[in-house]
Amino acid sequence: MPREPAAATTIHEIIDAAAAKLDEDVWDYIAGGAESETTAWRNRLAIDSLALRPRVARDVSSIDPSATLLGQRLRIPVLLAPLGGTETFTAEGALASARAGERFGVTAMISSISAPGLEAVGAATVGAKIAQIYVRGDGAWAQETIGRVLEAGYGAIALTVDAAYYGRRERQLRSGWLPPTHEFGGDPGIVWQSRLTWEWLERMHERAGVPLIVKGIQTARDAELALERGFEVIYVSNHGGRQLDHAEAAIETLREVVDVVAGQAEIVVDGGFLRGTDVLKAIALGANAVGLGRLQAYALAAGGEEGLVRVLELLEEEIVVAMGLLGVTRLDQLDPSFVRESRAFVAAPSPLRSAFPARCPDWADAGA
Repeated sequence: MPREPAAATTIHEIIDAAAAKLDEDVWDYIAGGAESETTAWRNRLAIDSLALRPRVARDVSSIDPSATLLGQRLRIPVLLAPLGGTETFTAEGALASARAGERFGVTAMISSISAPGLEAVGAATVGAKIAQIYVRGDGAWAQETIGRVLEAGYGAIALTVDAAYYGRRERQLRSGWLPPTHEFGGDPGIVWQSRLTWEWLERMHERAGVPLIVKGIQTARDAELALERGFEVIYVSNHGGRQLDHAEAAIETLREVVDVVAGQAEIVVDGGFLRGTDVLKAIALGANAVGLGRLQAYALAAGGEEGLVRVLELLEEEIVVAMGLLGVTRLDQLDPSFVRESRAFVAAPSPLRSAFPARCPDWADAGA
């Protein structure tokens, strides 16, 4: 008899539960990427291609896996990445993410295109939250949106900059299934995203008066431009491979961004991170925190708020054990000497399943 997600002892069980509950269209929406899905593959393969290099004979009897981001303590170095259309796979929508983050002790980044909306989530929770905004209007729209977000209690704003056009997600195009927040149909508001410039971002930063996160940085040059404009957080992301096909893996981009930033801003990275060891690889390479996207979605699909809290608890267990085996007791003891390029073993023909070799046969052909 399978355990309930809240009682799961491994992340594998959470994935199994999500696969059992989701129909194929929603599974494809979460798991799929753009066109050939090469970017999604690269995200995972690049993480698998980094080997960990432990130090031994060190006292690791007491381990602290906590981190900070924008002055907020994170119980583990994880951020709940923004998810569009969360209501498709959990009844509470983005509210489940915010409440799970609040209960466990990590920050949730709430998407402007996920129900029940930024203001409703803000009113129902008191924990640290970041508002992720897609641009859908002019300067007046921006001013009004910022005012609403700040009044709703958000401490920072993230602007997504890698979505000038909606990626060609062929699983959705083939089936005809669309999420409730889809923008295939020529929504007149989406044109504003394609007009986004560094000057526009800078003006929005000035209006906001709170830390601004630029989400979707994929080159060192754009990281430099963000630094020149004083943005507090640079978020390295290729949208989980859902926008531009054949882009570079996010963890590879992270290396050059860390070199350019040189401690002048905080850095978040997402894209293929599914296990505690994945998170520690990013921290060793210089990230301050790792965003969880697909894993968060599967946890919510499996068990809503409770499922996500359990996934975070399991990640914490994985992180603590891996830190002990690496010979470190605090995250600031990690550096690039703890990782090295190594041949990756691809456990299965899927970027998701490469992290979960002991998978359930029921989802062997589920399009993961």
